[in-house]
Amino acid sequence: GTDEKKIIEILSSRTSEQRQQIKQKYKSLYSKDLEEVLKGELSGNFEKAVLALLDLPCEYEARELRKAMKGAGTDESLLIEILCTRSNKEIVNVKEAYKRLFDRDLESDVRSDTSGSLRKILVTVLEATRDETQEVNEELAVQDATDLYKAGEGRWGTDELAFNVVLAKRSYSQLRATFQAYEKVCGKNIEESIKSETSGDLEKAYLTLVSCAKDCPGYFATLLHKSMKGAGTDEDTLIRILVTRAESDLPAIQEKFQQMYKKSLAEAVRSDTSGDFRKLLLAILH
Repeated sequence: GTDEKKIIEILSSRTSEQRQQIKQKYKSLYSKDLEEVLKGELSGNFEKAVLALLDLPCEYEARELRKAMKGAGTDESLLIEILCTRSNKEIVNVKEAYKRLFDRDLESDVRSDTSGSLRKILVTVLEATRDETQEVNEELAVQDATDLYKAGEGRWGTDELAFNVVLAKRSYSQLRATFQAYEKVCGKNIEESIKSETSGDLEKAYLTLVSCAKDCPGYFATLLHKSMKGAGTDEDTLIRILVTRAESDLPAIQEKFQQMYKKSLAEAVRSDTSGDFRKLLLAILH
């Protein structure tokens, strides 16, 4: 039999780096892949979460992206959620992991699996050239806000280039200043303009970029809440966010979740999951 309790204890209390070392050690001791062994022993969401934890976050994200594009149809929401919320370094890491795991180029796959305006913004984001300094240039904020107004509300049809450059290249602190300036210029907030000017996946991509610039933990808290709201739970989203954010902003996401929904993320997970899967997620959230 499998000692699930031990698996939960070991995996949830180690960093991603340490879990890589455990995998290597296991391989040298038993000449077997830990993942393969566990795949044979475990099942369902518990298995999915365990395997996710055994990947480096960038590898797990690369697998998710591949899954989103492989076969017929593309899961655009997943591409947007991963690509539009990551730092430059995270994007570079996921591109490298994608190449390493699948011997394919992430940008080429994204180009061939998306089209039009969505393709343009995702390819811009994949360049990973966002400014990551903290200083805010107020003049630039006003200039960008004006450009966005002229590109959207101020004309027939939306000029996406201006949106792409500003949303994918400016630093988060710079963008926050731009959004404030935008309200002054336009008399409504940037989200309202995006909703009235764009639709579908492009709208989703822009709103995700705005949301992350304003408050990334809040963005993930909202996604987590949605994944557990109403009938049925979207376990894939739950696993994806808890596992990939565990070593970056999970504490901030938990704090935000508490503020927004007046209950802890752990409570929400506890009431929406069960068995070993629940135990593992709660251990990650400890």
